[in-house]
Amino acid sequence: MGEALVAAEAVLAGEETVIRNLRQTIGACLEKILKILLPHKGHIIIVGMGKSGYIAQKIAATLTSTGTRAVYLHPAEAVHGDLGIYEEGDPSIILSKSGTSEEVLRLIPILKQFHSKIIAITANIHSELARNADVTVDIGLHSEHDPIGIVPTTSAVASLAVGDAIACALMKAKNFTKKDFATIHPAGQIGRNLLLSVGDTMTPLGEVACLNGDETLREIVLAMTENPSGGALILGENHKLNGIITDGDVRRALKIDRSIDQIFASDIMTAMPRTIMVSACLGEALNIMESGNSSVYVLPVVDGQYRAVGLLRLHDAYKK
Repeated sequence: MGEALVAAEAVLAGEETVIRNLRQTIGACLEKILKILLPHKGHIIIVGMGKSGYIAQKIAATLTSTGTRAVYLHPAEAVHGDLGIYEEGDPSIILSKSGTSEEVLRLIPILKQFHSKIIAITANIHSELARNADVTVDIGLHSEHDPIGIVPTTSAVASLAVGDAIACALMKAKNFTKKDFATIHPAGQIGRNLLLSVGDTMTPLGEVACLNGDETLREIVLAMTENPSGGALILGENHKLNGIITDGDVRRALKIDRSIDQIFASDIMTAMPRTIMVSACLGEALNIMESGNSSVYVLPVVDGQYRAVGLLRLHDAYKK
């Protein structure tokens, strides 16, 4: 176990160092990359063979999901018809640690016929790929950090990091917003978090147990049984929120050495609980519910006057 742990720590340390160095070098070529990619209205073609191919696919997916149209091209399949995805002037981002992959190099003359600007991501700035590229990003790596020094580990992470950096630079340059992101991610939890408001998913106040603080534990249980939403809101005048009692508070109250008719809502409620505005997006609510030292499973929903309007349950926030 000791030697295995050392190997695991070594690869993480090596990847950390390479990423740190990339922060110092990315600026030298980023402006040139943006000049190629920003004005282009068509697709960006991402090319890579082997493990670099998997990284290229992820970069293409990240670009596409953040407002820059991109597609992955397998270099071996390219010369068997897949070059048809190119339109005149489509730029290429080519990943190759060595810069000498045969499948990649034989594409270069063909890409020049398409007037494709080439951005190379490589560890060999003296390679044929780098010499033929319009811009070369040197990932600054001469050996891998796995136990035998040849498995694509650190190089894969470095190439992926460069792709992420390019994608994020393009997002900023294009003023890509959360709203834009939501438009192309309408499904799944990401889409729910961005597109739905708290008001869309909460349990409205009329379906929540509402108390004034003077109720006994017996009355609390009855009210929460009649309106089973996971909690009861303690309200003052004009529905001002004074506190909340959760199902967990009720269970803990049963441990108190008193009759259930001698334990009152004000004794067990949480005053000044976490809250969320009714107009907030669902993702903001989830951040509040899942942050801090402990998660909360129900969250009071308030308006701008701190008046309760409903209760958001974690279950509903994640419900499909």
